[in-house]
Amino acid sequence: MVLKTFGWSFAVTALGLAFAAWQWGWEAFGIVLILSILEISLSFDNAVVNAGILKKMNAFWQKIFLTIGILIAVFGMRLVFPVVIVAISASVGPIEAVELAMDQPERYEALVTDAHASIAAFGGMFLLMIFLDFIFEDRDIKWLAWLERPLAKLGKVDMLSVCVALIVLLGTSLTFATQAHTSTGHADKTSTVLLAGVAGLITYLIVGGLSGHFENKLEEDEEREHELEEKAKKQGKPVSAVGLAGKAAFFLFLYLEVLDASFSFDGVIGAFAITNHIFWMALGLGIGAMYVRSLTIYLVREGTLDDYVYLEHGAHYAIGALAAILLITIQHEIHEIITGSVGILLIAASFLTSVRRNKRIAAEEAAGGSSLEKRDEVPSGV
Repeated sequence: MVLKTFGWSFAVTALGLAFAAWQWGWEAFGIVLILSILEISLSFDNAVVNAGILKKMNAFWQKIFLTIGILIAVFGMRLVFPVVIVAISASVGPIEAVELAMDQPERYEALVTDAHASIAAFGGMFLLMIFLDFIFEDRDIKWLAWLERPLAKLGKVDMLSVCVALIVLLGTSLTFATQAHTSTGHADKTSTVLLAGVAGLITYLIVGGLSGHFENKLEEDEEREHELEEKAKKQGKPVSAVGLAGKAAFFLFLYLEVLDASFSFDGVIGAFAITNHIFWMALGLGIGAMYVRSLTIYLVREGTLDDYVYLEHGAHYAIGALAAILLITIQHEIHEIITGSVGILLIAASFLTSVRRNKRIAAEEAAGGSSLEKRDEVPSGV
């Protein structure tokens, strides 16, 4: 089952790493490997959300999402979007950005390095909003209860995540950007960081608004479908379930596309915290994109989300950690190993905690069953 589901991902991983080592040497091999691990760990939250929605769809729409949908939202975002970021940040055309990466890698790297403050601010704010909206939401299942309970209570305040994000942005621009100016003697990048951070926040709000629109549309269609079914049953008429399910599935597909595109930002932006080499980035993100598809299929078929309930928490904490790292890198360099390993450790911790929870519940159920058996064995006259 594992080989069948992850076979293509394993093959792409082997070919991508071999090509990186052959074309650019062992340094490229190591960077692509780190990027792949980072992207796979960050892609888990994407796969978790996708699987939770995808399991509601019929086989036809699942196939559409896992083929056309993945091609558009994952490969398009992860392989084309980095070029767009470089082109906008460095004020060059997309074709020129690719040509610079191929013909003048030193100049290309200098342009990207100079634009790093805006890239980090944009990406850091986008990821921070994903994390804040998660931890400020009240959930039945809590991983770090001592932290999540009070934050969920604070989350009842309207627009709290936006306010916190803006405060963080203001503090970052006044601290790191100003320090970069005084320590290097270069132009003050405070305004650049502010503008880029606000752009990242606006992008998240737009994507979230569109996602919410499609989600509400889906709920309306499901309610309408239920009402029509009840009305048809009372009248003794057949219900055209195929057409209704198709319409609801279509809006669900649109919602998934917007949601999947929004999750693509974290891997793309996170890659800039590790390397500015566009082709190393493309290889690493491409490998990770394959695992999004494989993980989604696996989670849907195996029902893994119901078994390991803290995985979603670990994925979002990894996003929060990456947001903090990106904002810090505006002024301070952070080693790639740290950036790549934080997400893995958080995902692993949430997985192990889920396993312990499952064992504890199983032991409690077994103990309860044993008590019931002993009570049943006691003679009625005793």
